[in-house]
Amino acid sequence: MTLPLYSYAQYKKNRSATAVGDYREERKQVLDIIEEVRSKGDPALLKYTRRFDRADLEQIKVSEGEINEAVQSVSPELTAAIKGAKDNIVRFHRHQLEQNWWDSGRGWTAGQRNIPLQSVGAYIPGGTAAYPSSVLMTALPAGVAGVKNIYLCTPPDKNGRVNALTLAAAWEAGVTAVFKVGGAQAIAALAYGTETVPAVQKIVGPGNIYVTLAKKEVFGQVGIDLLAGPSEIVIVAAANARPDYIAADLLSQAEHDPLSRSILITPSEELAKRVVSHLEEQIISLPRRKIAEQSLREQGAAIIVSGLEEAWAVVNDLAPEHLELYLDEAWQYLDRITSAGSVFIGPYTPESLGDYWAGSNHVLPTARAARYASALGVADFIKRSQVICYTKEALQESAPQIAALARAEGLEAHARAVLLRRHKNEPQSQS
Repeated sequence: MTLPLYSYAQYKKNRSATAVGDYREERKQVLDIIEEVRSKGDPALLKYTRRFDRADLEQIKVSEGEINEAVQSVSPELTAAIKGAKDNIVRFHRHQLEQNWWDSGRGWTAGQRNIPLQSVGAYIPGGTAAYPSSVLMTALPAGVAGVKNIYLCTPPDKNGRVNALTLAAAWEAGVTAVFKVGGAQAIAALAYGTETVPAVQKIVGPGNIYVTLAKKEVFGQVGIDLLAGPSEIVIVAAANARPDYIAADLLSQAEHDPLSRSILITPSEELAKRVVSHLEEQIISLPRRKIAEQSLREQGAAIIVSGLEEAWAVVNDLAPEHLELYLDEAWQYLDRITSAGSVFIGPYTPESLGDYWAGSNHVLPTARAARYASALGVADFIKRSQVICYTKEALQESAPQIAALARAEGLEAHARAVLLRRHKNEPQSQS
């Protein structure tokens, strides 16, 4: 195993040569699944659960008894960890709440109302794995925003059961209902509704390529948070940084998926070589060693830069999901970073903090989407409705300018709708 060393020009050339495909065949499968779920409802969900999850379900909805049993089965230590993470996530996201605002002048009032969505669907990967952190990261911000109906879809194991940790986190997060359905079929069910699964206004949460493609296809019928790709970490480190810490953090992303991207940016080739040495030591005992090795070999890199000025240019071009700074006085460089999902400052702030505990959201833009997108947050679960009210006198004062703009655009009816109200016999508004 090795971490390839590049200049940034070499890295960009290599990245272009190994770009991921367009998933044409997978998209065709997703379209077929969406259409069948849309037309046949629950029977299609049961069919695809048998095919993909090897589970023959009696019911799609998780029962209250199953949830109670799951909550009771979780150890006190894990229950305390879930509660602690919940408190931190709620505290962090409450700061994101926006107030309604109003402005007024001579005869006019304008403002904005922030209105929570009525229903949200959260997709949580499952089957043989459990991701209680993703349950908390998707459901809790929705609850802070004021969403009343939060539905969760997650694939069952082959025995038709949902992982106890997932259910315990859902209960703690105040989820309205949990459904045993995964993949593209879950996204279709949340978008269009079935006999059991309600249609929602927005779908959030991470998933595999089939889930991501399905979210892309149903966008417009419902809102979505983002199109998540493989996980990423970029670490900017000075020559005096701890190579063992850096290696550990690179592996924390590499173990996710062979397509996960772990990148070190440093002006020190000597540090990069020491990091590689620690990677080779640490990876030996890693349970997901094969995945991590493939990820580092095919997607990873140590990029050697001339200095920090070049480093910030590289960072903002990569627009990473996670960015760690191993630099003296790292805070002074924060303004230089314009594109990153979450920034972790200092040697004692590993990315794992953001995944589980700090309260910041771990549903983040990937594949350079941080150039224009943000972490999942309260704003994703709120609509903004504009409100305006003019008196007759205020409209009459503005009418010539409005009519001039409308006529400049060739929209005479717009102009007349305003000018009509200038007539002296027009009654005063009752508002």
